Amino acid sequence: MKLIRYGRKGLERPGLVDAHGRVRDLLGVMPDISAASLAPGSLSLLAEIAPEGLPVVADPGRIGVPWTGIGKFICVGLNYADHAAESGQPVPAEPVLFMKTTSSLIGCDDPVVLPKDSVKSDWEVELGVVIGSKARYVSEADALSHVAGYCVVNDVSEREYQLERGGQWDKGKGCDTFGPVGPWLVTRDEVPDPQALPMWLEVNGRRFQNGNTKTMVFGVATLVSYISRFMTLHPGDLISTGTPPGVGLGQKPPLYLKPGDEMRLGIEGLGEQRQRVHAWDPQLIDD
Repeated sequence: MKLIRYGRKGLERPGLVDAHGRVRDLLGVMPDISAASLAPGSLSLLAEIAPEGLPVVADPGRIGVPWTGIGKFICVGLNYADHAAESGQPVPAEPVLFMKTTSSLIGCDDPVVLPKDSVKSDWEVELGVVIGSKARYVSEADALSHVAGYCVVNDVSEREYQLERGGQWDKGKGCDTFGPVGPWLVTRDEVPDPQALPMWLEVNGRRFQNGNTKTMVFGVATLVSYISRFMTLHPGDLISTGTPPGVGLGQKPPLYLKPGDEMRLGIEGLGEQRQRVHAWDPQLIDD
């Protein structure tokens, strides 16, 4: 299934995307797509519903984050060897973990607003892994059974804040609007191999990233198992698994986002995103 939430911010309705790409309204089935909706039993019940019996949404309008109740937004750094190289960093011996704030979350096509005084904001297309059942000290062999599905994430990053202002990476990662997610949550049964997904990102029509999840240093099963050693993963938690090469930091000379730029990105089978970049404007964040 491809689960979707659509409508004005704060008033999103639940839906699913049928085999013909049409959005079907799920409001008669559930009030929203929440973390609890991602449990294996709930997804099994949803899978039994024939999409043809649900109302077609002629114009869904804005697309929101595909589910609510994201308790943790966990990210993995330097998880592609060639991206580590372009960043001037060694390939890590163990996964590098950091957090993005849940207040950074936005819909897939919502505006990205540069923070005040930003000079080095950057792009990163990433595979998102959505947890469906509690995971604590799980084995790699069992790890994927705790996954509800997958999505596209743009890990927008302010490199000066991240790398030049001291402390941890988080201050350059958690700015408002720096976490576009979606358009869909694609359930695990539709992604038989999460390590075989082409992914790409363009800025103003120029392709900068053109990678594949097969080149991850640490694959999805390894990451879920590893992270579950350090924190309990709960339904609705989101893991963003790292980016392939081609970020702005790695260009020669480096190239960063500016107001008016348009990012377009996608992962095969998981949909596409498109964001316009704006100068600081709190109204764009709050509306």
